[in-house]
Amino acid sequence: MTFTIYLAEDESNLNQVLTTYLEKEGWKVTSFLTGEEAKLAISKPPHLWILDIMLPVVDGYQLINEIKTATPHVPVIFISARDKELDRVIGLEMGSDDYLVKPFLPRELVLRVHKLLKRVYLNPATPSSDLPSNKQHIYETYLIDENKRTVSEHNTPLELTSKELDLLLIFIKNRAKAFSREELLNSVWGKDYFGTDRVVDDLVRRLRKKMPKLKIETIYGYGYRLVKV
Repeated sequence: MTFTIYLAEDESNLNQVLTTYLEKEGWKVTSFLTGEEAKLAISKPPHLWILDIMLPVVDGYQLINEIKTATPHVPVIFISARDKELDRVIGLEMGSDDYLVKPFLPRELVLRVHKLLKRVYLNPATPSSDLPSNKQHIYETYLIDENKRTVSEHNTPLELTSKELDLLLIFIKNRAKAFSREELLNSVWGKDYFGTDRVVDDLVRRLRKKMPKLKIETIYGYGYRLVKV
């Protein structure tokens, strides 16, 4: 499978270097030097966006808002010279799937892209011994299609972000199992993520809002569990 990647980075030298490294992996890369250029491409979505936060005029935060509104399932990696914990948390809460601080080795970005594409498109959720081969799941009035990575209710599609769907699949395939916040953090964001577990609580809150019939129990001081129905 050939993946398409959109890269928005205003430093022309870095843009060229990153594009070269990504293309060497066999991916089709379209790069943009401004947020305005990238904004025009949202209607033709790629498999992955890589966004610099500090883009002129239209910055990365503005872009991710529009990207997630139009295509909530498409993952996003933020790159930024700002290493503030708040910026990292804000980025993740806005729907980014990873956050890489400049300066970084281009190879590190390549490895993170490999990992993210594999998780989202090739192996989107941790398998469960309870449901080894079932790729469609029903919960209350929701139909979750694991292969298509879609969720619908009464044939009406529900718009979930990539991370919201990852979390949903973990719960759906492991009903009644209690997960600690750390386990969910590692499963959804990866073990190389460093930051607070506040992002887990926010992701659960958003999932509850979009799918109010999900019976996600809060286990105080520990984590969460999806109640069987």
